Amino acid sequence: MSILSFEHVSISHEGIPTLTDINLSVEAGDFYYLIGRTGSGKSTFFKSIFAELAIDEGQAQVVGYDLATIKRKDIPFLRRKLGFVFQDFQLLTDRNVEKNLSFVLEATGHTDEAEIKSRIEDVLARVGMSNAIHKRVHKLSGGEQQRICIARAILNKPQLLLADEPTGHLDPEVSLEIMHLFKELTAQGTAIIMASHDYNTMRQIPGKFLKCEGGKIELTAGI
Repeated sequence: MSILSFEHVSISHEGIPTLTDINLSVEAGDFYYLIGRTGSGKSTFFKSIFAELAIDEGQAQVVGYDLATIKRKDIPFLRRKLGFVFQDFQLLTDRNVEKNLSFVLEATGHTDEAEIKSRIEDVLARVGMSNAIHKRVHKLSGGEQQRICIARAILNKPQLLLADEPTGHLDPEVSLEIMHLFKELTAQGTAIIMASHDYNTMRQIPGKFLKCEGGKIELTAGI
């Protein structure tokens, strides 16, 4: 079964038809760049995947859930199987790294303190930030904060990771480090869809391309 399967899907945003006739299949380990101008519908597409926006037409399955018929009570369970990396980090700046990560686990139903500690140590090691566990978020550089965002995104071992301009505010060297980390995740089976305008990085890190334009999302040969 595909991790994501859209067949003839149409989506509206605030009552306005935004995307039409989307046909896409995403498998474990796939890496897609989502490209397109600001306002072309990339955010609408992401919001439909985690069921913030409803599907108007077509068939849409994500990590085993039917987006056309999903019940409100099931949406948190859908989102537990997804990871999100935001451009603006959205970290809790009044807390340290450990508290930022434990907050996510506790909010998604984890109560075993030993398991929480083990998961946090594991994801920090994977992003090369083990030594930052007790640091306050506001003391970290932009690149370090983005690594913490990625650690947060993979806490629940997501099948699909959505990244919205994750290298938008980072220097080229740090951007490449983040991208290499993403490729490691795909090698371990996580599928990733990354919205980006960072064409320099895209040229260096191979992936498939989806272009969002004119209300459509279609596979394209590249940038």
